[in-house]
Amino acid sequence: MPAAPESVQPAHDELWRWSATALAAAVRDGVVSAREVTSSCLERIAAVNPRLNALVEVSADEALASADSADRARAAGAPLGPLHGVPVSIKVNSDERGHATTDGVVALRDAIAQEDAPQVANLRAAGAVLVGRSNTPAFSFRWFTNNELHGRTLNPWDASRTPGGSSGGAAAAAASGMVPLAHGNDIGGSIRQPAYCCGIVGLRPTAGRIPSWYGPVEGDQSLAVQSMLTQGPLARCIADLRLALAAMSGFDARDPLHAPAPLVGAPLPRPRRVGLLRDVGVARPAPAVDAALTQAARWLEDAGYRVEEVEDPGFAEAYRLWYLLVMEEMRLLMPMVEEMGDAGMRGAAANYYAVAREWWGDKPSLESYIKGYARRGTLIVRLQRFLTECPLILLPVSAEQAFEQDADIASVDGMRRVMAANWSMMAIAMLGFPALAVPTGIVDGLPAGVQLLGRRFREDTVLDAGEVIEARAGIFTPIDPR
Repeated sequence: MPAAPESVQPAHDELWRWSATALAAAVRDGVVSAREVTSSCLERIAAVNPRLNALVEVSADEALASADSADRARAAGAPLGPLHGVPVSIKVNSDERGHATTDGVVALRDAIAQEDAPQVANLRAAGAVLVGRSNTPAFSFRWFTNNELHGRTLNPWDASRTPGGSSGGAAAAAASGMVPLAHGNDIGGSIRQPAYCCGIVGLRPTAGRIPSWYGPVEGDQSLAVQSMLTQGPLARCIADLRLALAAMSGFDARDPLHAPAPLVGAPLPRPRRVGLLRDVGVARPAPAVDAALTQAARWLEDAGYRVEEVEDPGFAEAYRLWYLLVMEEMRLLMPMVEEMGDAGMRGAAANYYAVAREWWGDKPSLESYIKGYARRGTLIVRLQRFLTECPLILLPVSAEQAFEQDADIASVDGMRRVMAANWSMMAIAMLGFPALAVPTGIVDGLPAGVQLLGRRFREDTVLDAGEVIEARAGIFTPIDPR
């Protein structure tokens, strides 16, 4: 194999191990071909996917044809996108033309998409080679990736633990080296929690940053989906998240709230302040989580950030509010869930509502719902004011490491524990701010990590701080399934 340029020279010859950034540069410079890259990833998929079940559809022939087209374009001197020749997986809840948008539901197994969703169209336009479809729980509504159509996805670190959800297939695929980049989406932690569970990085951008449309059901999108759902990348290094964020952020008229904001803003004033938030009174962080926060804070301080413990700026309230606004909108879909959903989804929904009932009653009124959205605006303003003085917050992804498989449907108490541990997943989605999950180490055989939150449309500052942590912690993937 020809030598890669020094700036992208990895320490190994297996292309599936390379970062997306290295692969894009090597394809652009003619060091390797897109076909070589795609073939290497397909071989890795064949080797490990039967064990993990992360990709539920592998488009080998289509991917190789796309790679050959990419190579012809380069040879002809055509303009090349930032992901030219880079293999990427697409979550099976998003439309990819010619493929079923199953969302893990048996009744949708033949729901063939006629066009790409905005997030998929942007990846394709950037030159990505789409190699397969990643698994998700039914209706993408659990932190455990299992469904009756496609089966269970395993965590490559420990098969007895969840790979996270709902982008669990995406996280497992990236962590095990099947793809350098994976597409995901997040309305309640579905990028950040799987990244955390699988020991990779995952970025939830600001709501409106990446144009989005959520499948598979055609028609109007609910207010929560419009205002809280985000599309985003999962990868093994933060440089690849930057690359993917830029590629995915182009305008698409199908998103009613897309904002073409700059990807890089003014430098943060010095000293760069970071608020360390360990506990908001919902779930005490486990020792591994607490230690990860302490270690990450020290690394940031070593790099010149000023880290100080802070009080909850409203996350505990936002966490509970999610279960009013989102779950009441979900209630309108419950007849379809009862008809089409699997046992896991129905069990999870019942347990979600059982816990939420303790806060909002059996049947919250329209008045409660309207006042809930009014309160959401107040909480957003409160957090924005906080971030004016302290532009970054360091906090847990979850109060625990990866949960045991199906801990959410074992009992209502199990769901209560899972919901409480993942308070930041819902709170941040409710408020619409950018957040990054970044690993800090491996504890008792499972990844540990932290989350960084920043000002709206300042993903660059979150990624900058994340790179400080990544540089000290190291990168723990790709790994062979264990």
